[in-house]
Amino acid sequence: MMMDIRDTLRFWASGVAVVATADSTCRAGMTVSAFNSLSLTPPMILVCLQKDTRTAEVLPGAGCFTVSILGGDQSAISDRFAGRVPLADGEDRFDGLALTSAVSGVPILADAIAWLDCKLHTIHDGSTHWIVIGEVIATGRQADHPAPLLYFDRNYHTLTAETTIT
Repeated sequence: MMMDIRDTLRFWASGVAVVATADSTCRAGMTVSAFNSLSLTPPMILVCLQKDTRTAEVLPGAGCFTVSILGGDQSAISDRFAGRVPLADGEDRFDGLALTSAVSGVPILADAIAWLDCKLHTIHDGSTHWIVIGEVIATGRQADHPAPLLYFDRNYHTLTAETTIT
């Protein structure tokens, strides 16, 4: 059944983002595609984090996290935070990247096309993943509206032109 569902869900196109968190001793981040708006009032989002990751381990104690939405030219960053790029001893996934922060102080990828800074609201058990709900405390985006990075059929894609279906 697991292979059947993976073969089916690969046809659901999704955006790609990096979720980051930090406490007084470390910062952690991971690539996610399971990310959604939950509520506008109050402003809330949800993201699913694989349980056996450093990010999922650090987040509850940190109490805050960010979501950096990646642009069409940022597949290398997605691969880096997905663990597909080996790191040198003592290096973390943020080393060498342009970073900024907002209210929470958690790293935001400066070149992301948009970002959200969140206060942890709730964590729910989702089997192999935690379903993390965050209250958005700050947000921002690039002014030039670059195309997003998409993941579809086990490959990266991006939008090439605006199409309106009527």
